[in-house]
Order: sequence, then C-alpha cells, then structure tokens
Amino acid sequence: MPVSTIDGPQPERKPLVLHRPARSQPGASVRLASIGNMPDVTPSPTRRRGTRWTSLGYGVAIPSGLDGDDLWWAELAAWSAIQPASYAFTGLTAARAHELWLPPLPIHLPHFVAMQESSARRRRPALRVTRARQAPAKVTINGIAFSPVPEALLACARDLSLLDLVVLIDSALHLEKCSLEELQTLARTSRPGSRSLREGLRWVDGRAESAWETLLRLLHTSCGIAVTPQVDLHDADGRFLGRADLLVDGSFTLQEYDGAHHFRDRGQYSRDRRRDSRLGTSGYVRHGWSAHELLHDGWLILKEARSALGQPIGVQDIRPWFDLLNRSLFTPSGTALACARWQITPDGQ
Repeated sequence: MPVSTIDGPQPERKPLVLHRPARSQPGASVRLASIGNMPDVTPSPTRRRGTRWTSLGYGVAIPSGLDGDDLWWAELAAWSAIQPASYAFTGLTAARAHELWLPPLPIHLPHFVAMQESSARRRRPALRVTRARQAPAKVTINGIAFSPVPEALLACARDLSLLDLVVLIDSALHLEKCSLEELQTLARTSRPGSRSLREGLRWVDGRAESAWETLLRLLHTSCGIAVTPQVDLHDADGRFLGRADLLVDGSFTLQEYDGAHHFRDRGQYSRDRRRDSRLGTSGYVRHGWSAHELLHDGWLILKEARSALGQPIGVQDIRPWFDLLNRSLFTPSGTALACARWQITPDGQ
C-alpha cells in the first residue's frame, strides 16, 4: 500500500496483514495484524497523488477506498513515515494498538504522538503531540512505534475522565499487558498525568472481564456499596454453581452484566435460565443488567443492591455515579468535554 509524502522516498517497510474485527460497542478491541502479505506501505513522492489517493494533510496521502481498521493502520503508517526517529504513538492510539478495552471514541479522534523535545516541530491537525526531554520508550507493532502500555496509560491519564481511565487500566491488568507495580511506579513520579493515574489506581480491579463489568462495579463502589468481582459460587454440598460478575458483600445478591449475546443467542439464553434456576435453589438472587440500563437506569441497579442490604435509597444516593458517568466518553456530555479538550468537532455536528 503506497503512501505519498513530501519528504521523498523512505526506506522500504515490511508488508502487513490487517484483520477487520467488529468494533460496534465500547470495550471492543482491535485484533492486531501480523507480518504477512499486505500491499507495500512504502512512502512515495507527491507526484503520485491523484484521484486514487486520499489526503491526510499537507504532503501525506493514502490510497482511497479503505475503511475500518485497514484505514486506521494505513493512517498510522503514513504519519509514521514523516515522524522523527524519537517518535512513538501513545495515549488512546497506543491503547487501541495494544488491544485494550476502549470507551466510545469520537469519529474524528486525532492520533496521539510522543517525541523528544529537540525533535523538529511540525503542526498537524490530525496529530496531538507531547514532548519530553528524553526520547519516549517504544515497542514496535506492525513496523510502527508505540508507547509501552504503562506509558500509554499515563498519557491517557492526562486526557481522560476517571471512569474512562479505570476501564483502560482494568483492561490492561486483566489482559496482563502490564503489572500493577509498573503503574504504581509511574504514578509516584511528578510527570504529567501521574496525579490522575494515582487517583485511577484507587478504583481499579483487574478481575473485571469487560468494560461494562468495570462500569457495573464502579456504579456500586462509587455509591458506597462494597462488592466482590468474579466470585465462585457453590451450593450447600460444595457443588460448583458458576461464577458471578459481582456479589454484593454481606448478601446473596448477584449483580451481572448481560451483553447482547445473552439475549440474541437462543442457546446462551437457555443456559442462562438453567443457571438462574440452580442459583435460586441455593438461595442466590441474580439481577442481569444491560448496557442501556447501566447508562440510563443506574438508580434501579443501586436500588436492588441497597435492598439486599436492607438499606433505603434516596435520590441523592445515585449522584456519585452520575457524576462519574457524565464526565466520561460513555455520555454525550463527557464526549463534548473531551472533544473541546482535543479541539475536534463532536460527532454529528
């Protein structure tokens, strides 16, 4: 896949193979490509630009007709061709490349780049560049330089709300992309983002198995309800009944996230009902919640948890959760705040 650039011919890149996983919901991740048979992505002179090319910015273009992950990787390959040697894609760009769970992202999200302070300065609307005295640490994926996961999360901490950041950290810990100790070491520094990272680490739990499970846990803990994630359940005779997303501490109430496949897959639906029957026989009460309910009916979720503990609920009890949620990329208000910070146009405007 040739790329046009004003900087003239560059050293030949290895070909890539790109896969196209669906990314239709928050928490979806990108399946990384491997070295293989993708068309060449070597930069070429600007004279090759024409109707078959799409411009990314002055002097940089990619072939037209790409979409999805092919388009995303082609853009990164094109931009990396004109970056200084010290560059590394970081922040949400690196988080996507490392296959972390992602909050809903704006369509016009820029690419985030870290580089050494002494590097040449080129202003590009499609890039958000941060500079430091030392060259950034980097790992190579598909021939493109990215920040390691801990550094990428530190960069995300500068830009994201607490809820979005905890989703990313939970993902990194659950997928074993980095260790808690590595993140704690960065959080103890005085670097930009370290304070937000310290705050985020107070809320993380690597036992969550999806972004939505993280949201469900934070709904409870932000409102003062203690829960235990991923609890193995047994009956009175010690027989294994299953594993629950969340157990409300001090009760037999289970709070779980039910993804779309729990409703669309008839076999999964039947298995869920049989499991519910076994749990009910052993005294457990299970509540399954959808993504829509997490975002719009949090009061009902909290009501069931407090009822299990014999606690009344008032309108103000849910406010800490809504305060977290409304600053995040999971809501239009939080997305608007992030778009203003990144100086991009919100989707639909």
